[in-house]
Amino acid sequence: MQADGQMKTGRDLVIATLLGAEEWGVATAALVAGGCIMMRKCHLNTCPVGVATQDPELRKLFSGKPEDIVNLFQFLAEEMREIMAELGFRTINEMVGRAQFLKKREDIQHWKANKIDFSGILHVARNATGETLYNTEEQDHGMSMILDWGLVKQAKLALDTKTPVFGTFLVKNTDRTIGTLLSNEISKLYGAEGLPDNTINFKFEGSAGQSFGAFNTKGISFELEGEANDYVGKGLSGAQLAIYPAKVSTLVPHDNIIIGNVALYGATSGHLFINGMAGERFAVRNSGATAVVEGIGDHGCEYMTGGKALILGSTGRNFAAGMSGGIAWIYDINGTFRENCNQEMVDLDPLESEDETTIIALLKRHILLTNSERASYILNNWATEKVRFIKVFPREYKNVLRKKLVVA
Repeated sequence: MQADGQMKTGRDLVIATLLGAEEWGVATAALVAGGCIMMRKCHLNTCPVGVATQDPELRKLFSGKPEDIVNLFQFLAEEMREIMAELGFRTINEMVGRAQFLKKREDIQHWKANKIDFSGILHVARNATGETLYNTEEQDHGMSMILDWGLVKQAKLALDTKTPVFGTFLVKNTDRTIGTLLSNEISKLYGAEGLPDNTINFKFEGSAGQSFGAFNTKGISFELEGEANDYVGKGLSGAQLAIYPAKVSTLVPHDNIIIGNVALYGATSGHLFINGMAGERFAVRNSGATAVVEGIGDHGCEYMTGGKALILGSTGRNFAAGMSGGIAWIYDINGTFRENCNQEMVDLDPLESEDETTIIALLKRHILLTNSERASYILNNWATEKVRFIKVFPREYKNVLRKKLVVA
C-alpha cells in the first residue's frame, strides 16, 4: 500500500507507515527542492524559475541540481531513522501497520477536533507473534498471462540483431498497455536510441484495452484493425501507431469514435494515425509526438507543449486550453472551430507554405497506413480544401520562433 499527499518530513512518513503504508509518494516537496516556487503558472509558459516552460530565456533561470533532490531524501531518511530509534524499530518492515504507537493529541481544544473519532484509523490489526504486517499477501496481477510476452518472443530476432520482424495478434479489451513490456526490453538493450524505425511490425485485430501502445519506444510500428480504449499512446516515446476500423465495419470512420479519451497523454515523440474520431482530451500534455485524427471531443490539445496535431474534422469545446507549444491544424469543414477554441494563449492563423508541405506529407502517410477516405479526398482536392484549414499557433511559442529567426 502506498500513501501520498503532502508528505514533507520524515515524521510524515513514519506516521503513514504506522498506519499501514509500505511505500510513500513524495512529489511536491521534491519539486520544491528541485527549484519550483509554486507559482502555479505551469500552463502559461511563464514559469519564472524555468521549471515548466519552453522559453529558452526562462529556462536559463533554472538553478536546480540533482544533488538538491538527493539531499531532501537523505534528510527524510535520517529523520525517519531517528524516530524509529526512539520507538525501538530496526527496520521499516517492522513498523508497518503498528498503529498502537500512534496517539491522538489531547491538548487541542477546538470544538471540531474534540468530536473527531480516530478509533477506526488507529485500530490495531491482529498479527501473529513475531510477524509483521508488511506485504502480508502477495498480489497476482496476472503478468504471466499478458499479451506482451508473446510480442517479446515474436520480436526476439529484432531484439538480438535489429532484423525486421512481422506478426499478427488477436486482441480483446482486457489486453492493456500493449507494447509497454516490449518497449522495456528494447530500452534495456538499446537505451533511449531504441531500434531503427519499423524494426518491429505487428498488426492487431480486435478491441484493444486501455493504454494501447503506452510508452512505446522507437523501432516499434503497430497497426490495429478495430478500436481501442482510453489512453492510446500514453507517454509515446518514438513508436508509430496506426488505428483504423475493421474491414467488415460499415461505419463511416470520420463520423465515429474508434479510440477513447486522453490519447497521447504526455507523449514525447512518435506518430499516431487514427482513421476515425477520438474521445476527449486528445494529446493532453503532448510534448513532441505527431498525430493525425479525423475528429475529437472536448479539451483537445490541452496543456500541449510541443509536437503536431492534424485534426481532419470537428473538435469539441475548449480546444487548446493552456496550449503553450506545438502546432495544430484543424480541417474546419463545418465552420464551427473558432467558437470551440480557447484563444487565451493561441492565435488562429492561415496556412503558410511550410504548413501546406507538412500537412500534405502527413495526409499521404495517413492514407498509406490507414487508407483514410477523408484524407484522400482532401489531398485530391487540395487546391479548394486547403482554405478550410486553420492553424492553431501558441503566441509565446510563435514569439520564441521569431526571435530565433532574427538571431539566425
